[in-house]
Amino acid sequence: MAITLPENSPLLSKDFLYGVATASFQIEGANTEDGRLPSIWDTFCSTPGKVFNGDDGSVACDHYHRWKEDVQLIKSLGVDAYRLSIAWPRVMDEQGNPNSKGIQFYKDLLKELKAGGLTVFVTLYHWDLPQHLEDKGGWLNRETAYRFTEYTELVTRELGQWADCWATFNEPFCAALLGYEYGIHAPGLAKPEYGRQAAHHILLAHGLAMPIIRHNCPHAQAGIVLNMNRSYAASAKSEDQFAALIRETLDNQFFIEPILKGQYPRVLAKVLPEYLPTILPGDMEIISTPIDFLGLNFYTCNHNQFDTEALFKDVPNDQEVEYTDIGWEIAPHAFSELLTNLNEQYDLPPIYITENGIACADTLKNGRVDDDQRVRYLQGHLNAVHEAVAAGVDIRGYFAWSLMDNFEWAEGYSKRFGLTYVDYDTQVRTIKRSGYAFRELISNR
Repeated sequence: MAITLPENSPLLSKDFLYGVATASFQIEGANTEDGRLPSIWDTFCSTPGKVFNGDDGSVACDHYHRWKEDVQLIKSLGVDAYRLSIAWPRVMDEQGNPNSKGIQFYKDLLKELKAGGLTVFVTLYHWDLPQHLEDKGGWLNRETAYRFTEYTELVTRELGQWADCWATFNEPFCAALLGYEYGIHAPGLAKPEYGRQAAHHILLAHGLAMPIIRHNCPHAQAGIVLNMNRSYAASAKSEDQFAALIRETLDNQFFIEPILKGQYPRVLAKVLPEYLPTILPGDMEIISTPIDFLGLNFYTCNHNQFDTEALFKDVPNDQEVEYTDIGWEIAPHAFSELLTNLNEQYDLPPIYITENGIACADTLKNGRVDDDQRVRYLQGHLNAVHEAVAAGVDIRGYFAWSLMDNFEWAEGYSKRFGLTYVDYDTQVRTIKRSGYAFRELISNR
């Protein structure tokens, strides 16, 4: 089963970047080695009932010890680029001093990636906040934004020569709302006013970090990665249409509008003023510092029915659709619609699809993983990217999530997103059918 694109597709140009992506906490393990401090996810994992099966990130994919093998794995997939994240607790102590062993790990890794001819995308924050900062309020504490600038200064100064592209944050929606508003991710707090204030401080930290990246890494691109789903109304009723609009505003526009327009969605002041954070003078100018690129992560869509208390609630699609192993609807049409809709609303910078992928119920049989559903998913979503580019959206690259199966946050090790199968008992990596199909697509450009 192959992945194909139209013969004249811009996605078949050598200038279009293909990559795979990972995140530090999900693959590294070694969470107490070489001076690494505890993160909020270590604490969350140790709290009974928070993570499926009581799983944790203490070993994960053992990437901390197997990184050379993993670089070879990345190269064997034939990709142009690799997207990784730095673990803040691994590179700084509580006083903000460098942890030389942690920094050396990333130096060695990035040097090896560059020696292998790969374009390197580095994410500064993929959710693993040092626990000692959470103890002081975490992202609810404005001071954390300034601690982030110290971290950014250290990392970009030490690693800047080997990184081509810097993202300040991965998915502020998840870090802030799943962590502070819904409580299903670390640190596990659950108040609506918490989520939006945490989000504001994350966006502030992003804006404060941008000039530091530009100063220390003048030849690199700098931006941020947002996750977005496409929100649909459950019916033609006006109240359901309103529900979908509110969902779209709170989930998507709340994060992109401050960055690109320097304001939170104006409709919130009239409809949901309690969802607006405390903003100090100058904050929005900082947050809207121009970015070189926007990273966009996409997985699924949602359907919304009006709710008298929450204004919207998730309901299943009333059409017959296919779902992933994590229960998310497969909707490539929603992907192309989202991209073209954003392009109509905003003066967008160049876009990289920094994550796109699917959890499948993968099994290893006779040394093979035949994940046909994932191949079909990649085919559909690359077609969606092709359609968006044809409609005028400036998309420069596509990263599959993920390089390999890994710790899937609150789902533990129960869900597999990788192009490579990981046997967690032996740590043996086996490229799946989807990995070979992805490699073939790239090699046929």
